[in-house]
Amino acid sequence: MQTVTALMIGLGSIGTRHLKNLAALCSRRGLTLQADALRSDLSRPLRPGVEELLHAQLTDADALGHYDLAFITNPTSLHADALRRVYGKADALFIEKPIFSAEQTGEDLDALLAPGQKAYVAAPMRWCGTMLALKRHLPELHPYCARVICSSYLPDWRPGVDYRTVYSAHKALGGGVTIDLIHEWDYLVDLFGVPEEIYNFKGHYSELEIDSDDVSVYIARYPHLLAEVHLDYFGRGYRRAIELFCPAGSCVADFGAGTLTLPDGTVEHCEEEVNERYLREMSYFLDYAAGPAGPSVNPPATARDVLKLTLGELNS
Repeated sequence: MQTVTALMIGLGSIGTRHLKNLAALCSRRGLTLQADALRSDLSRPLRPGVEELLHAQLTDADALGHYDLAFITNPTSLHADALRRVYGKADALFIEKPIFSAEQTGEDLDALLAPGQKAYVAAPMRWCGTMLALKRHLPELHPYCARVICSSYLPDWRPGVDYRTVYSAHKALGGGVTIDLIHEWDYLVDLFGVPEEIYNFKGHYSELEIDSDDVSVYIARYPHLLAEVHLDYFGRGYRRAIELFCPAGSCVADFGAGTLTLPDGTVEHCEEEVNERYLREMSYFLDYAAGPAGPSVNPPATARDVLKLTLGELNS
């Protein structure tokens, strides 16, 4: 049985999800997973179900061996440092989104990634059932305009965790709705490419006790359509959708409901557990890591350009 070696840097909620999904997929594929964790504090308790999946817990990056896979899933502001620590020590990198914090868009990727390094930056919205259905129909829709919304209540994101303590609440840790909800711009660029012109207004307007922006609104111009994007941390009812205004009527991909409503009124049901998108993403990453050399579907350079776009910078 083939053994897959993996290094985890960051075992918070998303790192834990990725580790568990990696273990499940390796089991399905008849692979043995040997996962290590590089941690800053071994006395800090791990989340339930994590310790039994780990082969070793390390504190010294210099003592690292070489791994098939490395996962950069620590706070956004620490991604660049993590990449330096694993430089040349993994065949394929999985980097959680966004790739950097707002202050780090000038990082030199050539200095952070070994020559020929395989790397993928997380883009889970691309793998959800509703998005996959939308992409199948997109060639026939010919939209004039896109209206995007992602509205939710930050204190509800992580049950049992004080929202004021998480990275989302703090600009210095890479938080703020503008880049925390980078998914929306990631999938817009995947669907339509980079806009020709963009305007963004953002700030902190609610009563949430955070120092990061809690609302961000964009208008963007493409050659063939206009796009409106609304992101916030304070919506009390979860809304995540894109509405396309098309010659034959509106098409609505409702990611919260898991439905795609076509211009003729037909509703395609794509309801599924949220983790299904992460399993598809991890399955892709395993295939990519085992496959031939070349860029991933979301390489670091593209992910950095999308980050710049969210910050109002159109030029790479």
